[in-house]
Amino acid sequence: MLFSYKWLQSYLKKPLPPPNKLVEFLTIRAFEVEGISKVGKDYVLDIDVLPNRGSDCFSHIGMAREIAAIVSNDFQATKYKLDEDKKLKTKDFIALSVENKNDCFRYTGRIIVDVKVGSSPKWIQDRLKICGLRPINNIVDITNYVMLETGQPLHAFDFSKIESEIPNSQFPPASSGTNQIPNPLDAERTPLRVASQNSKIKTIIVRRAKKGEKIITLDNEKYDLDRDVLVIADSKEPLAIAGVKGGKKAEVDKGTKTIILESANFNAVLIHQISRELKLKTDASWRFEHKIDPNLTKTAIDIAAYLIQKTVRPQGAQPKIASGLIDFYPKKLLSKKIKLDLDYVEKLLGVRISEKKIRKILEKLGLKIVNCKLKILNVVVPTCRLDISLPEDLIEEIGRIYGLQNIPAIFPTAALIPPEKNFAVFWEREIKNILKELGFSEVYNYSFIGEKQAEVFGYRVGEISEIENPMSADQRYLRPSLAPNLLKNVKENFKYLDRIKIFELEKIFLNKKKAENKKEIIEKRMLTGLIARKNTKEESFYQLKGTIDSLFNKVGISDIWYDDYQQTPEESNLAIWRSDRSAEIKIGNEEIGFLGEIDSSILKNIGINGKIILFDIDFEKLTKLCSEEQEYQPISQYPAAVRDLSILVPAKVKVVDVLNKINTIGGSLIRDVDLFDIYDGEGLSTGKKSLAFHLIYQAKDRTLNTKEIDVIQNKIIKALEKSPEWKVRR
Repeated sequence: MLFSYKWLQSYLKKPLPPPNKLVEFLTIRAFEVEGISKVGKDYVLDIDVLPNRGSDCFSHIGMAREIAAIVSNDFQATKYKLDEDKKLKTKDFIALSVENKNDCFRYTGRIIVDVKVGSSPKWIQDRLKICGLRPINNIVDITNYVMLETGQPLHAFDFSKIESEIPNSQFPPASSGTNQIPNPLDAERTPLRVASQNSKIKTIIVRRAKKGEKIITLDNEKYDLDRDVLVIADSKEPLAIAGVKGGKKAEVDKGTKTIILESANFNAVLIHQISRELKLKTDASWRFEHKIDPNLTKTAIDIAAYLIQKTVRPQGAQPKIASGLIDFYPKKLLSKKIKLDLDYVEKLLGVRISEKKIRKILEKLGLKIVNCKLKILNVVVPTCRLDISLPEDLIEEIGRIYGLQNIPAIFPTAALIPPEKNFAVFWEREIKNILKELGFSEVYNYSFIGEKQAEVFGYRVGEISEIENPMSADQRYLRPSLAPNLLKNVKENFKYLDRIKIFELEKIFLNKKKAENKKEIIEKRMLTGLIARKNTKEESFYQLKGTIDSLFNKVGISDIWYDDYQQTPEESNLAIWRSDRSAEIKIGNEEIGFLGEIDSSILKNIGINGKIILFDIDFEKLTKLCSEEQEYQPISQYPAAVRDLSILVPAKVKVVDVLNKINTIGGSLIRDVDLFDIYDGEGLSTGKKSLAFHLIYQAKDRTLNTKEIDVIQNKIIKALEKSPEWKVRR
């Protein structure tokens, strides 16, 4: 919003700081200043007023009061004294009807006669131009001037262009004081307020537009109206779009002799909706949308009437202001009173400010302090400060004007105690990240399986929990394992992919028998993952075993080994694993899960053509064994050497037996042994298989030469060939 530097100065007793310095004060303590420019002998400040301060700072008076508080100046409002003509009464000219008090909170009107429309004084034109408004004529310019000064939009109607009043026969008998007459246009409207049965009375109606009504605005634009639009109308048609723009019908022009001044307060939400619906944004609508103090209407209309009387002079005579006014104000807005505890001010701001300083700040902002007690101030908030309703709002104002930069930065004295670590959540996140780094994708499945899945995996009725109201046949039971739905994922994704690596970490539901044939559902978290390939000749078992080894090493578990798979009593009667390609995963002496290849019969029943290696780990046991402590050893700076070794062994021999012998003989010079091939196809004797290994040699203190490596390699070969039917292939 644009403000005139000289205009602001007119409200202050002491000189303002230079414009550039004033910009600094405003930016630090109130609003950002978008720009400053010199226009003639004046300066224009483009101040970004915050929306919550629209009720007071969308005006020069409000901004001047704000500046006075910031720079410790004295604010002085211009005093206007009306000279009303006692022979003329407003009630003899106009009556008012407001249909809905929720649309219009206050409507104030005055009558001014014997006006002469022409150019406004140069000082008014200059101030309008500086603030970005175009001068039109003295009446319109004064209404715009008062809007910029007070923040209250006004509008002037040509009295002679308003349609004839309601027929005199419909008025009730005269009585003392203000009479109330029914409105023939709508029996439910608020009664018109008049004080005379004079046939010259014109009726102003504040109502919603009727369907099909149209209006031509002052800029000659035509708008179609509906019931959502609030209008100011006479007895026949709309005169203006309320709170937005005046109409052409009652426009003030050179022939105007008598005017009706309007100063009203409308529902902010309604004006915003009207402005958006009609795509019509004006200075008036912008102010009404941000809410305006309804007590401002009379102040603004009196200022406008005074300026018209003093500056508009037909043939040297002053226009006449009719005495009294029409004023619809059903629910008055009263000042708020807030108790301010000075100890609370210190506690919230973190700095002690003297009571004298606090009083001065509040009074400079236009707030009053009454009936004070020890360390308690009773603060009366003017109705123009709609943004202040709580003690905290007052404290914010105190801190802002005092200067937040003047409040020392002090570390809090409270002890900050970190929350207790939830290891289940911590290790869940860590394990998921590790598996993702190893190339696995996480999946999320429903916690249910269907009857067909239960049948394929050998679960009988009573072994699994049935849902009373399943959403479908495929979601009839609570899942006792994550494997069935993971295999379902594989089946769907095999349509697009040849290789799949997925895992899921979620709950399963197991039935536990209790006394008297009762069962209890036990929830248990499991970690299940798999590698699936359409090419059944590729080796995946040891790849997945390596994944598990890597996972456990990364979570601080080293005592891992694999034992023969033994089906436990609580498992399904139908084993899902291939008996020759499965193992129990153990840490120390505790069994923690299973690793194995899914039996081909299971895959066939599901409709999967391929090979699937799956691990199933008890996550709750795993988290108890995980450790954040890691022992790191430096990487050897000496090069490694790789030798290959292929050995022919009986089919029943386990790979781990071969690995144990290699590592025992090789000792510390064997850094790692990798199985890279298992072959049991054509060319081999029945009951035989060929195992191929990479042997990686590396010393920590020297470079191994070929002779040393050959000696160890030969020792390993001799040790392996001592076993019956084992033969190293050369």
